[in-house]
Parts: sequence; structure tokens; C-alpha cells
Amino acid sequence: MAAAAATKAKLPLDLNEESTGAPLGKDPKNPERDSKVSRMGTASIPRLITEFAIPAILGMVVNGAYNVVDSIFLGQAMGEIGLSAATVANPIMIVFMAISMLIGNGGNALAALRLGEGRRVDAEISLGNTVLLSVVVSAIVGIAALNPAVIDSLLTLSSATDDVRPYAHAFLQIICFGFIFQCIGMGVNNFIRTAGAPNRALVTMLIGLVVSLVFNYLFVLRFGWGVEGSALATIIGQGASCVSVLWYFIFTKKVPLKLHFRYMTPHLKVIGTILSLGFASFAVQAGMAVVNFVINSMLVKYGALSPIGADDALASIGVVQRIAMFTVLPLVGVAVAIQPLLGFNYGAKLIDRVRKTLWCGIAGATVLGTVMWAVVHLFPEAIVGVFGITHPGLVDFTVFALKVQLFMLPFVGFQIVGSNYFQATGQPLKSIVLSLTRQILFLVPLLFALPEVLPQIMSQFTGLDALYFATPLADFLSIFTTVIFIIVEMRRLKKLERGEIEAKF
Repeated sequence: MAAAAATKAKLPLDLNEESTGAPLGKDPKNPERDSKVSRMGTASIPRLITEFAIPAILGMVVNGAYNVVDSIFLGQAMGEIGLSAATVANPIMIVFMAISMLIGNGGNALAALRLGEGRRVDAEISLGNTVLLSVVVSAIVGIAALNPAVIDSLLTLSSATDDVRPYAHAFLQIICFGFIFQCIGMGVNNFIRTAGAPNRALVTMLIGLVVSLVFNYLFVLRFGWGVEGSALATIIGQGASCVSVLWYFIFTKKVPLKLHFRYMTPHLKVIGTILSLGFASFAVQAGMAVVNFVINSMLVKYGALSPIGADDALASIGVVQRIAMFTVLPLVGVAVAIQPLLGFNYGAKLIDRVRKTLWCGIAGATVLGTVMWAVVHLFPEAIVGVFGITHPGLVDFTVFALKVQLFMLPFVGFQIVGSNYFQATGQPLKSIVLSLTRQILFLVPLLFALPEVLPQIMSQFTGLDALYFATPLADFLSIFTTVIFIIVEMRRLKKLERGEIEAKF
């Protein structure tokens, strides 16, 4: 007993005290260490959201720019065939993003909750197990990519035509081998925000994008390496971002969270919690991938029946999908920015700050959505032209599809922030349901039904036209559902504030 007590006395302060749930205090050796985190429970919420949101929004735009950059360079260098190859590869790349968010957002949500409770060691265990999961999953993806049949099956699922398949195959195989850089560079990046350094999080992502841009220019436009060059440029950029993220947690001094090898030992309960909290983010992205698979199939089917043809339909709607994704990413950035603030204050039982953070986040996302909606409607031809679409008939078709698909954009921020709120506060099931409404439960059935129904009701529209009307209708239904969930949650928070119920996460 005496020996055990002596051993315990020698343990670091954080291992002895902070695992009990006591509030984070000042570290006498590093007084700045805890202030970056503890201020999330004391500082002005609008000021904190602004500080966290600007780099988070830019970071999401930077992350989404990888796909857009590929399309722009391939469109300029190879024309519609390059855009079609990128469109076919896009659903699989979205799946990779979904896996990164499953691991990274789940681990980060858990770390924020534990820091709010004052349990730094548990937060660092969450970080270590997040990195471990990233390595394991990336190894599985890399091994699978060695089998050409796996890539071919994915391309068949993505409705690759015979002309496009070889280009998309070469692009995807390279991306698979470099997946570990995306998984860590994007997923673990979120922890930097929770550590109170949102600007540093942005810098790590900007490094990757700048490197990717430079090498895309060299490999695709200068050396003429086509899709292989674009894929190589992408993973080199992601690798640069990955190195900068790991450097922060391993070598930077005075950070609230450190990456320790000893905390990379697998903890099954921690891993299970990470996956459950991250599943909502995964569902959003995976749902987007499913939608892309369905849309590609429908484009080949109905595009072949239209004057523009299947390949041009893939190129056109592929551009619309990328622009739509790019406009939604800033809204996701707001949700990501307020996640550590929501998690910390919810864990610390500061319910009034939780409520205020949610409403400020919704307001910010709504303003952003409205601004982007206006930009798309003011400059649609210029936006479409950046991707190398020049044929007048195809430009008109793409512009109209873009305006229809983004019709509900000003209100989509409410749905995204609302569903992510439940993830941040340890209510993954609610978050998963809301995340699935927009991408799966409403949109997929509409994609199948509208091409058959709409032309019967309004003869001026074809089956191909009906595809892009499905998105605004699904957006409306999912926003309405989220309103109901948030109303119920506000009542629950009042009970929690009065001590009538206890929060569990």
C-alpha cells in the first residue's frame, strides 16, 4: 500500500487530478497552457465564435478546394473527359473524406467534452486513439487499392463509362495509396481548434492547398501528366498538411494537448465512443457519396436520352455538385468552429453559454448561406466557365441546374449547425438521424421518383431536368425536421439547467 501511494505521488499532476473531472487549472510551469482552453467557458461567445469560425470556414473551403482544384486543372488540360473522370472519382473521394471525419470529428468531440470536465489525460487518450485509428484504416485502404478489381468495382458503382474508366482508375489508385495523409491531415486537424489554436489549424490546411496547387500546375499543365499528375499533386499537398499537424502535437511547446505514444494504445471503450460521436459527420459525407453514386447512375441513364449525351451530363452535373459542395463547406465550417465551444461548455454544465453558442452559430451560417446564394445567382456563367465548360448549350444547362440545386442554400446552414449541435453535446443518435435526412432519407427517394413524376406533371422538364429539383425539395424537408428537433432540445436544456435531469455522454 505504501509503495502504491508513493508511486501515485510521483505521477504528473494531470494524471492524478484532472482525470477526476476537476476543472482545468493553471499549470505553474506553463501558465499559458490551460488559458487557451479554459477561456472557452468564460470569454465572450460572439468573439470566440468569430475567432474560431473564420479559420474554420477558410479551413473547410481549403479542404474542399482539393477536389475543385483537381477539376479545374483537369478541365483546363483535358476538357470534358478530364471533368468526367473527376466526376466519376468524386463519390469515392467523398467516402474518404467521410472516413476522415468519422475518426477525426468523433475523437475531437470526445476530447472537447473531456476538457470541459477537466480530464486532460482522457482528452489526450482520445487524440492518441484517433491517430491510431487513422493509421489502421489507411493501411486497410492502401492494401485494398493493390487489387485492381476493388477499384474497378468502385468505378462500376460510380457509373464510369468505357471512355472515362481508365482515367478515373489511375486517379483513384494513387489517391488510395496516399489516404493516410488525408485522414490525419484533415481529421486530426480538428484537435488543434479544440486546443485553442484555430489560426494554427487553418495554417496547416493552407500549407497543403498551396503545395497541391503548385504541383498540380507543374504536373498537369507543365509536364502533361494528366490525371496521374493531379492525383500525385493532391497527396503531396495532403502529406504536407499531415506533417504540420503532427508537428504541432508532438513538438510544439505550451499546447493543452500532446500526442503521446503511450496513449496510442487501443482503448476499446474510447474507440467505440469516438466512432459513435463521429458517425453523424460520417453520415453527412457518406450520404453525399451515396447521392453522387445515384446521381452518376441517373446521369448516364437520362443523359443518354438527352441531346447533351451521358459524358457531357456527367461533366456538367459534376461541376454543379462541386460548386454545391464548395458552397456548403463554409456552413460546415461554422458547425466545426462551434463544436469545441459547445462541447466544452456542455461538459462544464454552462447551459446558457451552450444555448447562446448554438443560436450565434445558426445566425452566422444563415448569413454565409445567403451571401453565397447571391454570388451564385449573380455570376453563374463565370463560375461555370472556370471549370472549362464552354459549349453554349452545356453552359446554359449547367447554369440552370446550379440555380435550382442551390435554391434553399440560405436556410441549409440551420440544418447543418443544428444536426452538428447534437454531435457536439454527446447525442450522436439524434445527430445521425438529422444528418441522414438531408442526404439519404429524403434526397435518394426523390432522385428516383422525380424523373418519373415531374415530366408527367410539367412537360417542359425532362427526366434529366428533374434530377436537380430533388435537392431543394430534400433541403426543405430536412430543415423542417431539424426545427422540430431543436424546439424539443431547447425544452430539454431548460430542464437540465434547473437540475431536473442529468446529462450523460
